[in-house]
Amino acid sequence: HGIILQSVMESFFSRLKVELIYAEDYQSLDEARVGIFEYIEVFYNRKRRHSALGYVSPVEYEQMAS
Repeated sequence: HGIILQSVMESFFSRLKVELIYAEDYQSLDEARVGIFEYIEVFYNRKRRHSALGYVSPVEYEQMAS
């Protein structure tokens, strides 16, 4: 499980950098924090489709599992 978790984490941070960090020009640390929070909570967990989850978002995947 450790290798799979590491792979998922590496994929997440890679996408975070490409889709958010490199695409934005933050003027302060607070702006960066807000941007990262919104990316994770609004986009990544609720909208972005994940191949490891059968191309559904994490929120959709959890709803299907419950």
